[in-house]
Amino acid sequence: MNVAIVKYNAGNIYSVVNALKRLGIDPLLTDDAELLKKADKVLFPGQGHAGEAMDYLRARRLDEVIRDLKQPVFGICVGQQLLCRHSEEGDTDCIGIFDAEVKRFQPERHEDKVPCMGWNELKLTVNPILKNLGEAPYVYFVHSYYVPLCKETIATADYILPYSASMHKDNFYTCQFHPEKSGRVGEQIIKNFIDL
Repeated sequence: MNVAIVKYNAGNIYSVVNALKRLGIDPLLTDDAELLKKADKVLFPGQGHAGEAMDYLRARRLDEVIRDLKQPVFGICVGQQLLCRHSEEGDTDCIGIFDAEVKRFQPERHEDKVPCMGWNELKLTVNPILKNLGEAPYVYFVHSYYVPLCKETIATADYILPYSASMHKDNFYTCQFHPEKSGRVGEQIIKNFIDL
């Protein structure tokens, strides 16, 4: 299977490469539009600043390429946020698959720390990417921005308020958490995506 990872101005990509290698997949890390179009599956991971990431994507017209992909695409962390319409981070217009506004967490109590870091429970709906995760699975999050609940939300987490931990629309699947750092549960989610 030909699996591509979008290479762009965002960190944490190599942990996703390693997670795929543990599943026996040797992914292609590329910002070449033609190679992304030809891939069977495309992963769009990353962490970093939304504005800088979108600048990199737009400079190479990768925002248009990603928007037009027809094969399964998996946005992870900042990848989920960039697939939304707009982010408060840097007042950034994003790719626009999901008609949602990415917002910054606003602490309400002393113990509300931003960024949100650590393990949190998922509340799941029925979706092929979320199968075989067991009861009340826990996954690992690191983020200061979140996608509010919307009609494409397929899993929620709660930190200060409930938000979209995972989303799905057409051939686009996402998660706010880091499956590559989430042990057996995260590995199962990546496997579910590869098996779509």
